[in-house]
Amino acid sequence: MIDAFEGPLDLLLHLIKKSNIDIVDINIVDITKQYLDYINCMEEMNLDIASEYLTMAAELIEMKSNILLPKPEMNDVEEERQDLINRLLDYEQYKKMIGYFRDLENDRRDMFTRVPEDLKNYDCVSNVTLGGDVTVDDLVSALNKFLSKKEYEKPLNTKVTSREYSVSMRCEEIKSVLSKKKKVCFTDLFDKYDKSFIVVTFLAILDLVRKSNVVINQDRNFNQIYIEDVS
Repeated sequence: MIDAFEGPLDLLLHLIKKSNIDIVDINIVDITKQYLDYINCMEEMNLDIASEYLTMAAELIEMKSNILLPKPEMNDVEEERQDLINRLLDYEQYKKMIGYFRDLENDRRDMFTRVPEDLKNYDCVSNVTLGGDVTVDDLVSALNKFLSKKEYEKPLNTKVTSREYSVSMRCEEIKSVLSKKKKVCFTDLFDKYDKSFIVVTFLAILDLVRKSNVVINQDRNFNQIYIEDVS
C-alpha cells in the first residue's frame, strides 16, 4: 500500500532493499520499471497517488530515456544517477536517525521528572527541636538505649500476627494515654516487644509532634525523655 511509505524516496528505498542490492549499485532502468509497476498497481486499485510519487516517476522516466537514447550524454546521465543515489543515501541515514530518536522517545516515557524545589526541605533534621528541648538525635539515642536494655540488639520477633498497626491508630492510642496522664515517659509507650509496634510507635510520636499535639522534653539529671500533651 502506498500509504505505508513516507514518500517516493521511501518507496524507492523499499524496492532497492527488496531487490537485495546496494544503493550505489542501482540500475536506473530496472528500478524505474519496478517503481512504475508499483505505481500502476496502486492506480489499478483506484488508490489516490500523491503528486510527489508521480513527480518521482517522471524523473525516473526521464533518466531512463536518457540512458536508452543513442549516444547519450553519459556525463549528464551519470550525474543524474549520482544525484539520486546521494538523495537515497541521505534519506537512508535520516530513517536510521528517526529510529534512534524513536527509541530515545520510548525510553523517555519511562522517566518521570518533577519541578525544581527548595532543597532546604531536605536539610538534615538531626538538630530540629521536637516542640520542647529535645532533638531527633536525642529521641533516637533514647530509643537505642531502651532497646539495648531490653536486648533488642538481637533480631526482633518478626512473627506475623493477626493484628496490624498503623501510625494513625497508634497516634490515637498515645493521645488516649496522654489524656489521662498528661505526661508519660518516652520508653513507657513501648509496652509491646514487637518490631512493627516499635516502629509504628516511634513514627506516631513524630507525627504527633508534627501536628503540635505533644511536646518532648528531657530531664537531663536522669536522662529521661517525656512526652507531654499540649493539645
